[in-house]
Order: sequence, then structure tokens, then C-alpha cells
Amino acid sequence: MESFDFIEMKVPAKPEYVGVVRLSTSGIANRMGFSYEEIEDLKVAISEAMSNATTHAYEDKEGGEVTVGFGLYEDRLEVMVADRGESFDLKRIKSEIGPYKNNQSVEDLREGGFGLFLIEALMDKVEIKNDYGVIVLMTKYLRENEVDINDDQISTTL
Repeated sequence: MESFDFIEMKVPAKPEYVGVVRLSTSGIANRMGFSYEEIEDLKVAISEAMSNATTHAYEDKEGGEVTVGFGLYEDRLEVMVADRGESFDLKRIKSEIGPYKNNQSVEDLREGGFGLFLIEALMDKVEIKNDYGVIVLMTKYLRENEVDINDDQISTTL
């Protein structure tokens, strides 16, 4: 099995914590070498998944949690957002999860499911598990930048 680092966060299912997860995402993706545009895409996709979880998972019940897991691989970042607040058993989740298909009724996953289309557009792979709560697994592959860092600089000498 390929090696990876795993980071897991639990935050209250409240909209004000979406920004905390966005900042963490930005730091992790930056450290991995993602471009500014890719980091912005990751932040938007994760915000959508978080907003979906905080808005719909617990209705008006207090005390709900959202768990966010980051799998840092050599060639990709996998991000899981789960509205049940439980820790991730990675092997089990990966064996049970399936790809999100456009023909699935988005309303079956959550009301206001437009965010899923946005997530799918911004990420390389989206998988969803929704038997008890919803787990969204999003993958973004790390691409070698085509432009060498030195070629992209503006010269300071005249």
C-alpha cells in the first residue's frame, strides 16, 4: 500500500467553522505544491461540501460535528467531508464508496445539491457514500507545473 499522511479535523457543524477548514486546506495544499488556482478550487469545493453538511445534516439540532480528513499522497490530495462527525476508517470507506454519477438524484443526497455539481467540476474525482449521513470524498491530483519557476518570473534587471 502506498504511503501517505492523514490529517483529521472535527469541527462544530456551524457555518463559521467553514473558514477554519478553508485555511487548513490552503496550508496543506500549499505545502504539497499545488498552484494558487488549484488551491482556490480546493477551497471552493471543500467549502461547498462543508456548507452542505452544516446546513442540511443536523437541521436545527445542536451539537452536530463535521469531520474532515485529508489524505496527503505523493501525487494527490484526497479530502473527505462527513456530516456524521465520526472518525474515518479509511479502508472501510474506500471499499464501500462509489463514484458520484450525474444521473443520481441530487435531492436524494441533500436538498440544494447544486454544490455537488460545482464540486465535481472543480475536483478530479468525486465519490459519495450516503447510507448513514453523507461522506463526500474528493480527489485533486498534483500536476507538475508546465512552467519552470524561473521562466515565470519578471526580471528585475533592465
